[in-house]
Amino acid sequence: QVQLVESGGGLVQAGGSLRLSCAGSGRTFISYGMGWFRQAPGKEREFVAAISRSNSSTYYAESVKGRFTISRDNAKNTVYLQMNSLKPEDTAVYYCAARLFTSAQAMAAMTPSGMHYWGKGTLVTVSS
Repeated sequence: QVQLVESGGGLVQAGGSLRLSCAGSGRTFISYGMGWFRQAPGKEREFVAAISRSNSSTYYAESVKGRFTISRDNAKNTVYLQMNSLKPEDTAVYYCAARLFTSAQAMAAMTPSGMHYWGKGTLVTVSS
C-alpha cells in the first residue's frame, strides 16, 4: 500500500513557475514508477509526466515538453514536478500517481485507470 500526498499548488501568473511535490509512504517507494496527471474543469484526466523507478528515464506529454521537469528523490520518498513558463491552459488539478514496476514510457502509454495509487490532487491556477 502506498499513500501519496501532493503539495505546492497555487495561483500564479502566466509565465511564472511552480514546483509540485508528492510525498509517498512506505519502504517500497523505489519499486514504483511515478507520474503526474492533470484534470482541467470539464475535461478528462490526462498524462503530464512520468519517471522510472531509478531516475534513469523520464517521459512527457507534448504539451509540457521543454517547460516541465519531473524528478524524484527515493531517499525522501518524494517525486517533484517543476513547472516553468506556465500558461493559462495549464490550469488544472494535478495528481500524483504510482504504478508498481512500471517504466516511464509504459506509464505514458496507459490510461489513468491503469495506475495503482493516486494522491488527492493539488490545484494549479494560472492567470492570464
